[in-house]
Amino acid sequence: MPTFAYEAVDGAGRRQRGEGSAASAAVLTRTLEERGLLVLELAESSAAGGTRWWRPGRRREVLEFTRAMSALLPAGMPLARALEAATGVASRDVSAAIRDVRARVERGVPVADALAEHPTLFDPLYCGIVRAGERSGDLDSAFERLAEQMDRDEQLRSRILSAAIYPLLLASAGTVAVAVLVFFVLPRFVTLLEGSGAVLPPTTRALLVVTGVLRRAWPLLVLVPFVGAGLAAWVRNTEEGRRVWSGLLLQLPLVRTLRQYALSARFARLVGVLLGGGAPLLPALDDAMASIGDPIARDEIARVRGLVREGASMRAALGTSTLFSPLLAQLVGVGEEAGQMRTFLVKAADIFEERTERATQRVAALAEPAMIVMFGAIVAFVALSLLQAIYGINAGSFR
Repeated sequence: MPTFAYEAVDGAGRRQRGEGSAASAAVLTRTLEERGLLVLELAESSAAGGTRWWRPGRRREVLEFTRAMSALLPAGMPLARALEAATGVASRDVSAAIRDVRARVERGVPVADALAEHPTLFDPLYCGIVRAGERSGDLDSAFERLAEQMDRDEQLRSRILSAAIYPLLLASAGTVAVAVLVFFVLPRFVTLLEGSGAVLPPTTRALLVVTGVLRRAWPLLVLVPFVGAGLAAWVRNTEEGRRVWSGLLLQLPLVRTLRQYALSARFARLVGVLLGGGAPLLPALDDAMASIGDPIARDEIARVRGLVREGASMRAALGTSTLFSPLLAQLVGVGEEAGQMRTFLVKAADIFEERTERATQRVAALAEPAMIVMFGAIVAFVALSLLQAIYGINAGSFR
């Protein structure tokens, strides 16, 4: 039985919100009316108040919806009609959210506010650009800029993922190979080596000790994936976890530079797109702060916004940052002097996105031989230890 979220008014005029399960929306409406409530809004809970779960591919559907809107609105189609037509490019749950947005727009709600009711689909940046387009009367360009931005983010994400796939596969294969050696191959030699009576080389004794410890501790090793999944959920779903993870990444030598480039690109792109949509600087910084996922970056943007609000220039505010790249402050300063901050922010975003991709490829290129050498050294140590022991046993049999 589906669950619906509703907003209603009671006899005293007080608004009430809640959820209820019923065979259909009409059945739930009648039930609420019998309780003396006048239903104002009613939608499936997967669409109302924002979709709760993010499944793979939903980001792509939002991109296709945005592309459709950027094509339909310039053709002269009314907003409500364009929203209705754009539902055809999305799946059932995303389409339900878009229909809910259309219903709100038809009741006079600004489209940005209607989109903000579904935060897991339309983040604050998305809503901020749409709101800026509404204020400037250029909603067509707002959706066009959003489509370009989302497409660019998708391409960058795909390139970074492609660069990381091979090192991850190599690490997985190496781990499996070492596990097979430790838990299946070496135990077959233990009885032979210990029963030979020969004096084992130090490397072989060390190997047998390590193997014995790992075999006795295998229940703990089985828990490692579950602990990893728990930590990943903690990092993904809690503010404290995201903050700890972000701080850890910024402490790693190679990853720190990569992280700085990525955050600088994200910040410059967000603020540049918002300024291009007609948003003032301080509201643009607010929306950028709300839409960036890194807690440390949010704190830094809040600090920069505070300095700008007090009268400092963007260049001066960014120049004191230890998180964003110094080049960002220089480019912003040139943009301020030329009166083209938006243009130079977009250029800065292009530069840092390119540097992010190059740095990712460089880290991946360094990780591949490092892992090959590490796992090769482990396998070589195991093979050498066994060969030394076997050679010692054979040599003793000829004495």
